[in-house]
This record gives sequence, C-alpha cells and structure tokens, in this order.
Amino acid sequence: MGERIRPTTLSDMRSAGSAGASDLVIAIDGPSGSGKSTAARAVAARLDLRYLDTGAMYRALTWWLLERGVDLTDTQWVADLAPELPLEMSLDPDTCSVCVDGRPVDLEIRQPVISAAVSEVATNLAVRAELVRRQQRIAEGGGIVLEGRDTTTVVVPDARVRVLLTANEQARLSRRALEVRGSDDTQAVDATRDEVLRRDRVDSTVAQFMEAPDGVFVVDTSALDAEQTADAVLELVARQTGVRA
Repeated sequence: MGERIRPTTLSDMRSAGSAGASDLVIAIDGPSGSGKSTAARAVAARLDLRYLDTGAMYRALTWWLLERGVDLTDTQWVADLAPELPLEMSLDPDTCSVCVDGRPVDLEIRQPVISAAVSEVATNLAVRAELVRRQQRIAEGGGIVLEGRDTTTVVVPDARVRVLLTANEQARLSRRALEVRGSDDTQAVDATRDEVLRRDRVDSTVAQFMEAPDGVFVVDTSALDAEQTADAVLELVARQTGVRA
C-alpha cells in the first residue's frame, strides 16, 4: 500500500512556506538523544516547512512486523513485507502523527520494546532501500525538514543545509531517559544506557551519523536546551541560504 500523505497537510504546508523557503530542503542527522527530533520540528514550524521524522518510519515498520508475528532476524521475510507497510504520516510539525493501517501508533512506536528491536529492521539493507525511496518521494519539491540518521548522506545528500547534531554521552542518556522513562535520575539513565548506546553502535554500521562528512555542519548540543539548538540550526540556515525565521 505504501505511504499515504494526508492531502490537506501536504498542500497546506507547501502553500504556507516562508518567502524564499518554499523549496528549501534541510537535513538533520544525529545519534539518539542529540536533540534532532525536537530541533527539526521547531525549525520546520518556524520556517513554515513540512517535517519528516525518518526514524519513525523504521519504528512503525518494526511495530507492524512484531504485531504480525514476524521474526525480525529473518531478513528476507522482513524485506519482502516492507513494501506492504500501510503507513500514513502527517508532515505538519505542529501535529506530528504516525498511523499504520489507519491506527495511530505514536505512543506504541516509542516504547522501549520497539527501541530495542528497531535496529534489527533498520540495518536490513533492503528495508533501508525501500524506506529511503519513500522518504525521497516525500521530499520531492522541497519545503521540508528531514531528520534521522542518513538524511544528510543518503536520503537528500543535495539538501541546501545539512546538519549533524552531536552531544556527549551523559547529555544524550539523560535526555532519552527523561523522554522514555519520565526521569533522568541515575536509575533511569542506567536503564536507558544499553538501549541508546547499543542502538547507535549497531545503526552506525549502515549509516554515518557519528561524524560529519564534508559539507555537513556540526552543532554540539551538549550544553544547549531545545530552543538554543533550534536557534543554532536556524542561524546555519540563514547563513547558508539567507532565509530567516
């Protein structure tokens, strides 16, 4: 069935683009807890652009496969089913939502069980090819901010602005623990440690998001809050394109 983009969202966001930004493509990558999702949504909202969380697509596929009882280690079975994923995603940064076969799964795909399993799917090269194809189709025409792990290098390598967000290990673990477990105390951070570091280690075998290649700007968010991170990216956008929020 493939991805279904809500027509009202797509047309509304295209027509709402800031002057000079309607065809702009911004790619933001980074490891878990670097702040890329929050920053990307904020940048898209402030520039009136569409927003795509590419990582949510891998999470949605993982959830859908597990619901169907698929063995994620069976790489061929997973690859064969990936094109059938009935995925619908809102591209409005203010009302982000993910639906699979008509069911909202925003909460389900953020559960620890999915975080622990998603790398098995995300490192399947046939799956990556299928989802990158979908992501590139969505990005056609511009006016969009994409975030994930390989948007700057694979999905939209010709994006006018490409940014890698980084942060030290403690900052990343604290943020993810607070997001997933509602606390950044020692116990929550320890419970999150393997989930975050193992996934980054595994995913880095198929995507380059720990170090920036040529042409990709680096922003260290370790000491920045969400608003400061978004401001830093917007300043890069302004310097590179002349477009300001």
